[in-house]
Amino acid sequence: MEFECQVSTQVSKNLAASVENSFQQQTESNRFNSNPEAENFSISGRTLDSYLEKEETSIPKSTPIKKPNLESCGSKQLLCSDVLVNSRRTITDLPPALLSEILNCLDPKELGIASCVSAYLCKVATEHHVWKDFYCERWGNPTLPTPLGTGVSDETLWKEFFVEREFRSKTFMGRYSIGVMYGHAEAVQTVFLLASAKLIFTAGYDQTVKMWKMEEGLLIASSRSLGCTIRAVAGDTKLLVAGGTDGFIQCWRAVEGFPHLFDIKGPQNQNTEFRLWEHEGPITSLALDLTRIYSGSWDMTVRVWDRFSLKCVKILRHSDWVWELVPWDLTVASASGSDVYIWDASSGRLMTIIHNAHVGNTYSLARNLTGDFLFSGGDDGAIHMYEITSHGHKTDALLVAKWVPHSGRVYSLAFEFPWLVSASADGKLSLIDVRKLLRTRKRASEKGFSCIKHADPSTVEPPQRMLHGFAKNLVSVDIGADRIVCGGEEGVVRIWDFTEALEIERRVCASRAMRLENRMRRRMLHLENSNKASRNDQCSVAAKKNPVTGDRSGWLSKGALSGKLKS
Repeated sequence: MEFECQVSTQVSKNLAASVENSFQQQTESNRFNSNPEAENFSISGRTLDSYLEKEETSIPKSTPIKKPNLESCGSKQLLCSDVLVNSRRTITDLPPALLSEILNCLDPKELGIASCVSAYLCKVATEHHVWKDFYCERWGNPTLPTPLGTGVSDETLWKEFFVEREFRSKTFMGRYSIGVMYGHAEAVQTVFLLASAKLIFTAGYDQTVKMWKMEEGLLIASSRSLGCTIRAVAGDTKLLVAGGTDGFIQCWRAVEGFPHLFDIKGPQNQNTEFRLWEHEGPITSLALDLTRIYSGSWDMTVRVWDRFSLKCVKILRHSDWVWELVPWDLTVASASGSDVYIWDASSGRLMTIIHNAHVGNTYSLARNLTGDFLFSGGDDGAIHMYEITSHGHKTDALLVAKWVPHSGRVYSLAFEFPWLVSASADGKLSLIDVRKLLRTRKRASEKGFSCIKHADPSTVEPPQRMLHGFAKNLVSVDIGADRIVCGGEEGVVRIWDFTEALEIERRVCASRAMRLENRMRRRMLHLENSNKASRNDQCSVAAKKNPVTGDRSGWLSKGALSGKLKS
């Protein structure tokens, strides 16, 4: 974007004219100067002020100087003074559009620092539209909680949203409580957390899908037996899908007015419940977006379904069993055998393959909201991070980080910025913070550079936290709403609740602010008492010097004494 700044252009022209005038004056003075030092004099200052100071100090007083004609140089002296005034400008004098573009290049931390410079920059930075971009690229697009007409701009709300969410993301390093939910008769194969509705869905070998309250951990409803093991569950506020080993996709539509969205407990209703058949093997993974349903199976295919017509529109064929898939925008990544595939879901074109991503099978995948990077876990207990870049029709996947936190297979991955959570056969969970690996998105995307700080993948920091204490396999994990949900061969579902850490951190911040305020009050009170005491001391000293008249000034007595001496 181009910006026109007439004042800055005029300053540049005035500056050029004044410098040319200075050279002309120096040349004329050298013609009438017999001192060799004056002849070799040159401009070395960076500004006109330093140049004028050096000119006055470098020329000897005895050297005759030709004074310029005031009539011919009057206009040029005005230009020079105009340059000196206009050159002392600050960033706040820039056009608002140009200042907005400058702030648009900063990351959240730098933008917060800029807002502390002045009240004007604080207002501009707080109401800048970039806060919405920061929030949406990390956590998606939520609904603003404050209704319109409250007098608070949307931009200010987005900054408050971002600060609150960033604060909450730090609680996963704090204190937590574990809740255990009993209800499954056999091993749990999949868990799904629908944070927007505060619901948890689980399924496994007992051939049922169960729905739980996220906050209380109470069982709400359990479906009838579906006739086979359920290995995958996915959903949103409109549709819930479950995949069975018999090759069907069980679907429930949300019921309007129903307190918990889906009526999975009631008898079969053709208006709200149906099945999709086309897979020839067990379904191992499911995912949804606004217009499609994605399903992966051991029949070595990924099928793309239209949510409205409920028909399969694309079949993506692989060379081995499909273990996991993650869609993003118009693409879908899938794990088949030891390889990772990235497809164009609209055309069915294979965009790229990551060969031998892991030693053995690749069981789990996760992807961020912007699709810039992809995580994978496999048989070797390792977790890999890939950067996905596209240049026209060419797509590349570059390994940028590698962790080996587990001694068993990594069966499941879940990502919510900035935390990557993994569940493994060794009965452990690992939490990895990816913030230190990322560049500022604005700088990376606008300049065409990588959005990830490339380094040796083997030298990255280890996981920031490990959760222990489980002897059997952990098969599935999900994260959201300050909670981590996990299930495995024990047949129970565990919830790690970090809301306690959030409340503790809020109380600590409030206590810290109160202590700071009290400290400032005590300091102000101490300064006031000190000033009063000093004034009282001065009054007492003055009274002692002149106890008869009570005169507090010793100058009168000194003046009278000096007058007597003179007389």
